[in-house]
Amino acid sequence: MEKFDYREALKKIPKRPGVYQFWNSDNELIYIGKAKNLKNRVTSYFIKDNYRINAKTRALVGKINNITFTIVDTEIDAWLLENSLIKKHQPRYNVMLKDDKTYPWIVIKNENFPRIYWTRRIIRDGSKYLGPYASVSMMHTMLDMVREIYPLRTCNLPLTEENIKAGKFKVCLEYQIGNCKGPCQSYQSEFDYNDSIESIKDILNGKIGGVMKKLKSDLDQAVSEMNFELAHRLKRQFDLLERYQSKSTIVNSSITDVDVFSIASDEKHAFVNFLKIMNGTVIQTQTIEIRKKLDESDEELLSIAISEFRSRFKSQSKEIIVPFELELEDPGIKFTVPKLGEKKKLLDLSQKNVTFFKRDKLEQYEKLNPDHRTDRIMEQMMKDLRMNQQPRHIECFDNSNFQGKYPVSAIVVFKDGRPSKKDYRHFNVKTVEGPNDFATMEEAVYRRYRRLLEEGEPLPQLIIIDGGKGQLSSALKSLRLLGIETQVTVIGIAKRLEEIFYPGDQYPLYLDKKSESLKIIQQLRDEAHRFGITFHRKKRNKGTLVTEIEKVPGIGKTSAEKLLKHFKSVKKVKEASPEQLLQFINTKQLKALNEYFEN
Repeated sequence: MEKFDYREALKKIPKRPGVYQFWNSDNELIYIGKAKNLKNRVTSYFIKDNYRINAKTRALVGKINNITFTIVDTEIDAWLLENSLIKKHQPRYNVMLKDDKTYPWIVIKNENFPRIYWTRRIIRDGSKYLGPYASVSMMHTMLDMVREIYPLRTCNLPLTEENIKAGKFKVCLEYQIGNCKGPCQSYQSEFDYNDSIESIKDILNGKIGGVMKKLKSDLDQAVSEMNFELAHRLKRQFDLLERYQSKSTIVNSSITDVDVFSIASDEKHAFVNFLKIMNGTVIQTQTIEIRKKLDESDEELLSIAISEFRSRFKSQSKEIIVPFELELEDPGIKFTVPKLGEKKKLLDLSQKNVTFFKRDKLEQYEKLNPDHRTDRIMEQMMKDLRMNQQPRHIECFDNSNFQGKYPVSAIVVFKDGRPSKKDYRHFNVKTVEGPNDFATMEEAVYRRYRRLLEEGEPLPQLIIIDGGKGQLSSALKSLRLLGIETQVTVIGIAKRLEEIFYPGDQYPLYLDKKSESLKIIQQLRDEAHRFGITFHRKKRNKGTLVTEIEKVPGIGKTSAEKLLKHFKSVKKVKEASPEQLLQFINTKQLKALNEYFEN
């Protein structure tokens, strides 16, 4: 098979807006993309030092065997064409819009005395379809409210003028209970029925204010004419609409026909929220999930989602509110990135929705697959701590002493973000005299990693030193002596402000107080402190007990340690029988011990 010559292919690509397609050696379409300048965009895939090229993209480029393209007039046309082609061909390396549902619509049937009902099937027969509705319960709430305000027919009788005049139909139970005004027997005129339909269209499109104004005018007229039965019915309709409106999300009524989008993403997923605003009311909202394929940027993913939502909801809004600038230019659409005011509040509302949706979805995934959470946290820690590999193996050091006495060091080990207690270690300090925390840290770190190197054990990816710059510098000395300072990442954490220090860096790093990376680091630090303090207390208590027995004339340190090692406490030594004690001390020492305890 002839090797693909990308240089020849690039020569044929124009500097025009359009859509490009990558094909593999089996003539399968593997990727579709859009560009404002086709030549520049496609060329960027084949530049070796391009920062955009990650491992996944390199894998894609390695499979390209042919490049085709379609020229369009504007970038917005390329945007729309890309979306339709992706939905049609679903190439392997394009993002997946995870949404397999068929959402329901409210249909106003194209017929005499139109029926209104919900459906999941769109039939091109001239009927008016409103939606789709992401929330089925919201759709039913709206339908129930509309039917309560405006009695409409639910039968499928052919209510032509000829059939009604011929008297072919009789009113049914729906008329008797007040759910229909009986157009089948001319009890309701077509003009009056269609007037209700127009009001319903306005309500479903969010134009509630105009309908309420008309109802209020009709109500006032009915009262002035002393038609109290009609006034009562109109007042009830007005109250229902007012109650519905109070439950809707209301924004500034001057904001009309606007689309709002926001995005939240991680390494593998992105979530995009859409809000549709009509006449100061949020009338539609939905959030979708996008599965990443090539480490796409938020800008790329949001552009794809905007195209998808506007196509799905048939939106013709001339203004789109977004969280950041997009490289999209269309004279018919205004992209707004608000900083203050009512539009910023709308963007914040959308962001709250997408953030909640993302958190809820990820929690669901992690319950089903706990490894997913581990992978995500490790990836996040790698980014937050500016590492070049995930910290799957982390070790944390802490020192303890009491006024310079009984100095100890402790090390705790976390693997995949969880404690590995079988790997915990503590050290009795051997080379340091007095309260010298820096020298103690230097000794502990040196002994730990010298042993790992001697035994051929793997080094951790991350070493955490409990302390500031001084302790960190001491630890780094030992790592340099061992020649491994470039093989691991080492940081110090200061307790007061949770500052993260790096060797040679003048300024500390501050992680978000709520970040999972900081929580893992704090857990390691606290666990090292607990483990170190526990060992330190045992050593101190043992030292105190040995000192107590050493006070007995004739009993030295060695004998005292033997007694405590066997009997565990001074109290048990005191309660032991002479025969038991004589196994560790002589008769003269036994007599001195008895005299000491009797006094």
